[in-house]
Amino acid sequence: MTDTMLDPTVPTAVLDDAHTGDIKGALGTIRLDDTTPRHALSARFRTLLAVIGPGLIVMVGDNDAGAFSTYGQAGQNYGTQLLWTLLLLVPVLYVNQEMVLRLGAVTGVGHARLILERFGRFWGAFSVIDLFLLNALTLVTEFIGVTLAAGYLGLPKAASVVLAAAVIIASAFTGSFQRFERVAVTLCAGSLLLVPVYFLVHPKTSQMAHDLTVPSMPGGSGQLAAVMLVIISIVGTTVAPWQLFFQQSYVIDKRITPRFMTYEKVDLWIGIVVVIVGAAAMIGITAAAFAGTDGAGGFSDAGAVARGIEARAGHLAGVLFAVALLDASIIGAFAVSLSTAYAIGDVFGIRHSLHRGVKGAKGFYGIYAGLVTVAAAITLLSTEYTQGLMTQFVQVLAGVLLPSATVFLLLLCNDREVLGPWVNGPRTNAFTSAVVGVLVMLSLILTASVVWPDISSRAILWIMTGCGVAGVLVAGYAFAAGRPACAEGPAERAGGRGRPGPEARGEWRMPPLDTLAKPVMSTTRKVGMGALRAYLLLAMVMVIIKIVQTALGH
Repeated sequence: MTDTMLDPTVPTAVLDDAHTGDIKGALGTIRLDDTTPRHALSARFRTLLAVIGPGLIVMVGDNDAGAFSTYGQAGQNYGTQLLWTLLLLVPVLYVNQEMVLRLGAVTGVGHARLILERFGRFWGAFSVIDLFLLNALTLVTEFIGVTLAAGYLGLPKAASVVLAAAVIIASAFTGSFQRFERVAVTLCAGSLLLVPVYFLVHPKTSQMAHDLTVPSMPGGSGQLAAVMLVIISIVGTTVAPWQLFFQQSYVIDKRITPRFMTYEKVDLWIGIVVVIVGAAAMIGITAAAFAGTDGAGGFSDAGAVARGIEARAGHLAGVLFAVALLDASIIGAFAVSLSTAYAIGDVFGIRHSLHRGVKGAKGFYGIYAGLVTVAAAITLLSTEYTQGLMTQFVQVLAGVLLPSATVFLLLLCNDREVLGPWVNGPRTNAFTSAVVGVLVMLSLILTASVVWPDISSRAILWIMTGCGVAGVLVAGYAFAAGRPACAEGPAERAGGRGRPGPEARGEWRMPPLDTLAKPVMSTTRKVGMGALRAYLLLAMVMVIIKIVQTALGH
């Protein structure tokens, strides 16, 4: 693992001086001036322990209250037949989050700020506004998860929401990054409560192994529309837009630099393993709990899943599942709130670091606490119907925004002024472009299904075919133009500095933002950005109309 010391005299783009200094992780500390080579296995392990955090937290935070509902629905309605979707998401999770990790470590600037600086005010404002809206609604779903867990455990719902909000706010208000991360990592460990629940419910391991590796579509073509919606929900809850903003800013706040890139990739893989194992366990647990019962195929919410688990494996199993749901809701709220506060602080130049006390970053902590407080209040004041409507809107909004978020991620990771020698290679570009195409297709299906609830299987197949043809045409145009996004030259790859060796590459960081040359807006990029803007506008209008119609109809 590389361990090259960065030159502190070279100016970089880091916006908050609290983002430079010692790495103070939950499981260890690395001093800024510690340049000792890590040759021994024990030294590398201690370094890894200190670095662990960003990848683990962003992944476990993704198995939040919404994930419990989505995976519960998949297991209760279709058994373990959709487990294979999780295996397909592993490379998507890694490639997306590795690009975000690289951007954070190399640039020292948050995702929203980079979009603002490289693509203009419209997209910068759009990225912050849509993130704020989506995260606020997502936070409400986290507190809905708290009420469901509290209801099963026999706790007062109002008191539980207030207490959860207090814990979420207090954990960040310590003025110590290390103390916050220790709380967050402890909550990540709490997600392992699903392991004993798995063994108490005891799903068939051989069946799970088969369905994890052999794709199948339950119900046949007659149920394609319903099954596709569940698959889209799994994708949406596993790959969410807030993850991109959170991990990039959290890597920066933890003071991770290219020096520790390899260790952080290991941290990311640990998080991916935990999230996929947890997701598979939830599907397997729910499938086994409802198999052969009247509840099979009739999912309602995660609270009902806990009661079904109790009926199958006893009260202890139900309690452990409810506590895991409560734990997941809180850590999800941590990550979603922080991603918003980081993004707004980054764009508006507000001091934004967990290393600072409340007095040193009043705006940052005010945004964080305000968002949590408002979400908790909305949850307490809303009815079950409005909560269901908000949950539906969150799912659709995430599906609509995810393709655009991935497009900007891909463009930034090919911007040589931003990443210099760290830009994407051809394989990463090809894979990510394919992922963007699939996400657009799923987003269109999800939006269409909300606007037209009775959409037929044939219509879905037409959408998939149309997207496939469009993808082939775009790929053909890119090949014919002979200008692949990954084209590189020695000077370009190093931002005009020549191709560096391994050590020099480890030292390269983005220069101050005001020194970067503005990106050239080619005709292809202008057309693409215009098409993206039109797609987002149309999809948002259709979704808002449908939500309003549903609310007025009720």
